[in-house]
Amino acid sequence: MSEDRYQRGMRTRRAVLGDVHVDKAEAGKNGFDAEFQKFIAEGAWGTVWAGDAITRRERSLVTIALLAALGHHEELAMHIRASRNTGATVADIREVLLHVAVYAGVPAANRAFATAKQTFAELNIEV
Repeated sequence: MSEDRYQRGMRTRRAVLGDVHVDKAEAGKNGFDAEFQKFIAEGAWGTVWAGDAITRRERSLVTIALLAALGHHEELAMHIRASRNTGATVADIREVLLHVAVYAGVPAANRAFATAKQTFAELNIEV
């Protein structure tokens, strides 16, 4: 019997985001958002992030680029923190944000670079 999508998703989510983040999210879950949290665990983490067509590092970089381009700065910071678990490096993230500047615009990249610098500083990662 194969692992169900929810369990696979939670395992993947923990591997990428870390136990502290997931435990905090789970502790904050209630009846209002429980179905949404299940949807995320199954869809994003149990299907997309659990796939084997590309590496977690590559998924991480794609996610960072999309979040930067769309201006989702809290999620961007979360995924920059998670890059410690995916193998994406500071140099990788810099390159992705340069692509964001070209394809999504300088203002989006400028804000993303600021978010990345702040996040790296919080993690005591030299850039």
